[in-house]
Amino acid sequence: MRKLFGTDGIRGVANIYPMTIEIAMQVGRAIAFIVKDKAKGNRIIIGKDTRLSCYMLENALTAGICSMGVDALLVGPLPTPGISFITTSMRANAGVVISASHNPFQDNGIKIFSSDGFKLPDQVELDIEDLIFSQKMAALRPVADEVGKASRIDDAKGRYIVFLKNAFPKKYTLDGFHIVIDCANGATYGVAPYVFSELGAKVTKLGVDPDGTNINKDCGALHPQLMARKVKDLGADIGLAFDGDGDRLIVCDEHGEIVDGDHIMAICAQELMKQRKLKKKTLVATSMSNMGLEVAMERMGGNLVRTDVGDRYVVECMRKKGYSFGGEQSGHLVFLDHITTGDGILAGLQLLAIMKKRKKTLSELANVMECFPQTLKNVRMSSKIPVDTIPDFPQTLKKLEQKLGKSGRILVRPSGTEPLIRVMVEGQDETEIDTIADELCEVIRRADRG
Repeated sequence: MRKLFGTDGIRGVANIYPMTIEIAMQVGRAIAFIVKDKAKGNRIIIGKDTRLSCYMLENALTAGICSMGVDALLVGPLPTPGISFITTSMRANAGVVISASHNPFQDNGIKIFSSDGFKLPDQVELDIEDLIFSQKMAALRPVADEVGKASRIDDAKGRYIVFLKNAFPKKYTLDGFHIVIDCANGATYGVAPYVFSELGAKVTKLGVDPDGTNINKDCGALHPQLMARKVKDLGADIGLAFDGDGDRLIVCDEHGEIVDGDHIMAICAQELMKQRKLKKKTLVATSMSNMGLEVAMERMGGNLVRTDVGDRYVVECMRKKGYSFGGEQSGHLVFLDHITTGDGILAGLQLLAIMKKRKKTLSELANVMECFPQTLKNVRMSSKIPVDTIPDFPQTLKKLEQKLGKSGRILVRPSGTEPLIRVMVEGQDETEIDTIADELCEVIRRADRG
């Protein structure tokens, strides 16, 4: 059983277990112990988003890493994919991101990248937990000149900006495009506006004034309505909304209509198919993606492979099977030919390149896929309860699945990052699926009330 790590690193309320400085320092020590290599220089990159609690956790991680004889290189606020890029670019032993992604500011988390820029496999996360709770590191204390040192990398942001611009086709510019960008008062605020404006676009900026407490608050990928209204009011060509750590993207078209990750995947997969760059003609998505995406891929002559929810599982499948593109409905989009993890800014650039090449608006491109009606509802829990142990739930689920038949599906799963149970119902009748979702949610709520 995992004690610290969930589906995307360690996450919780800052200064409450497990997101305490004591655990952060032990995590730093454990990472340093695992990746330390006597044959070469030992360096671990540490980046963060804009949460107030990042300062204390950054210092604790740094202390733990240095106490094991490894140097800590601090890059400050930078999107999660930027940390992955800098880790590989600088040939560091590992990269650590202090962020709770789309969660509210009072939460925080720790995500770890290997030297190859990919998130740690499950077994290494279990090894870190074992080192922390078994006290195996207690006697390991480098002394004198064997301890590590901490230093800052002042040009990390600039390096990442250059990388992103190079991922945009050199024969194109964004001259003539008006783009509304919502950075969620998070880690993209010092990167995204520069990338798009330096490529020639007129940029209207939202969510670029972080104060430590306003990350993801009524803005960004979680709340794209602000961006959508601004696009419509200004007559802009497109809106791009990122989440707090910049690894996901939600878009709106020129009419202010929201375009989610499924549609973006369909648009990009179609273009990659035309260029014969979609390896094995296969798109990797999760169980949450709309059934309409399957239909669209079949119509293109391609395939859709589904994984468990979580971008790490999408990436693991892509690496194992040799696929090149995948993502999540929530906006995690992974272009493995460019980078090892989901990158909202890079995904936006790929989408804009298609618009430029095809000379079409986003609303025209989005016609590649038609969504089945889908509803997603969250039930907040006071404690974790395995779904299959909830009284009457298995029987209710079976009855409702039979009612939907082959024309729809139901997915119920606990969140990997929050105390929620998510209920997703998909089908051809919007009223019916909403009623089914409400019935399932009520069964869960009754169990939580005891």
